[in-house]
Amino acid sequence: MKRSLLLVMALTAANVFAQDIVSPEAFAQPLPSLSNTEREQFFRGRTLVRQSWVVAPSKDELVDGLGPLYNRLACASCHPHNGRGQPPATADERMLSMLVRLSVPGHDSHGGPKPHPAYGGQLNEEGIPGVAGEGRAYLTWREVKTVTLAGGEKVSLRQPQVHFAELAYGPIKGVLTSPRVGQQMVGMGLLDAVPASTLEALAKEPKPDGIKGRANHVWNPETQRMEVGRFGYKSNMPTLRAQSAGAFNGDLGITSPLFPGENCMPVQTACKKAPTGGSPELSAGQLDDVEFYLAHLELPARHRADDPAVKRGEAKFAEIGCAACHRPELVTDPKARSPHLAGQTIQPYTDLLVHDMGEGLSDHRPDYQAGGRDWRTAPLWGLGATAAVSEATFFLHDGRARTLPEAILWHAGEARPARERFTRLSQEERAALVDFLKSL
Repeated sequence: MKRSLLLVMALTAANVFAQDIVSPEAFAQPLPSLSNTEREQFFRGRTLVRQSWVVAPSKDELVDGLGPLYNRLACASCHPHNGRGQPPATADERMLSMLVRLSVPGHDSHGGPKPHPAYGGQLNEEGIPGVAGEGRAYLTWREVKTVTLAGGEKVSLRQPQVHFAELAYGPIKGVLTSPRVGQQMVGMGLLDAVPASTLEALAKEPKPDGIKGRANHVWNPETQRMEVGRFGYKSNMPTLRAQSAGAFNGDLGITSPLFPGENCMPVQTACKKAPTGGSPELSAGQLDDVEFYLAHLELPARHRADDPAVKRGEAKFAEIGCAACHRPELVTDPKARSPHLAGQTIQPYTDLLVHDMGEGLSDHRPDYQAGGRDWRTAPLWGLGATAAVSEATFFLHDGRARTLPEAILWHAGEARPARERFTRLSQEERAALVDFLKSL
């Protein structure tokens, strides 16, 4: 009898544990409603995202054209399993899923960041044979302050410093820099389907605590006009298609119908003379497949949503003011291009607006109408799967936050009142709030 009882208890515990297990592929699954034809397109797109691109000319003309300057060989290099990247721990480590944005004071012809005259809009560390990579960026870390929370718990906050070495195209003085880890790629289709009018309305809506928030208006290379931004750490890309094509061009050196020019600056003569993989290297059909894949990834289910501690944490999240920017619900356009994404009430916990987050998080680098202190409200859905998918938990644009409490404690500017209320919560209340975030 005792053996039977013990067996039942063991099986019960195993089943509960199994429900909490998250697969590393949790961000890479297709929506179950896709037809067989749509699933074929989905998997074509997934192949392109995971594909290691090769130098042109190549026998495999569908995936050649890497570079001439680039950061990594594949999209998946910076977005492992479609999850978050992570920063290097020491100055000796390479940036494997991170890059450094560059610009100089001023704006380009569309009001965006003005590229550095020798190094462009981001540092491309690698080059194909015969083309020198631009150099190496590395980080050093500095513990800048310790915050004492109610009850005496102390949390140390660190900040990265960007350095350059082995620069191949001359000095880089006067440059504005912004280190960025790769973002998770799940849920992007639903965010793309939220009407621009909704974001404009949210920007005008009265908010507590002096919170403002505004839409960043950015250049759409496809429509050739200014539109509301929603992707990128500063909402500097208007659509999923533009975001995808921009990453192919900037990170891999792959041209497309939206970005037909190679990523060579005028002084980079060997880069300009290098062979290409066609014009464009990523065809319109391939870009369609990539966009379809990213748009139709299934969000993993929430965990422990009915747990009493999680519910208490959700209430505290709203009570201290986090939900003013991390909006629990948005509604997608009923006329969205994909019927799988249309007319849905979604829970991304973002308003997709940019907010002043204070001097501590500033990169001092403007991006269209977003200033150095401005950052897009990060979507919080998928947080519960981060550790399993990314095999690490680093948060904020440069991965400085090693834990969720650290990420919260970096909030300042418009988010300062909410941050201060968080510091005054009891240890039990803070733990419940973090449990809620991990349930998403």
